[in-house]
Amino acid sequence: MKLAEALILRADLQKRIEQLKNRIKNNSMIQEGDIPNEKPEELLKELEMCIIDLTDIIKRINRTNSQTMFDEKLTIADALAERDGIWEKRLALSHIVESGTIRHDRYSRTEVKFISTIDVNKLQKEVDRLSKEFRELDTKIQGLNWTIDLI
Repeated sequence: MKLAEALILRADLQKRIEQLKNRIKNNSMIQEGDIPNEKPEELLKELEMCIIDLTDIIKRINRTNSQTMFDEKLTIADALAERDGIWEKRLALSHIVESGTIRHDRYSRTEVKFISTIDVNKLQKEVDRLSKEFRELDTKIQGLNWTIDLI
């Protein structure tokens, strides 16, 4: 199995677990005299198996990411951490740019005038640069995922 396939399987298991939790919740309390649409005991068994499968696939993904080189310096796990750091910085700067560009309309000369204390243009260029860097790194990671065998 390729790493990318394992990542898809992980996402599917996570969705399945959420669905099972909702189904268990919906069938855990019924009106006296009624019968549940599904048996909670069976759903709980299925939930337990899905959690075991998810735990196993996550361990294998993590092992693969930490033991596979992304380039001459970084493992895939390192590259993922770098990508996440880029995203967080981009997101923070994007929020700052947004708050610095909000216009407060004045209806009279006596109302308070607001001015931006940041260089919005400069920060927006940095957001754009980080967005590009994130996309390029993410694309390289995604492409590599289809060539790596899961450990």
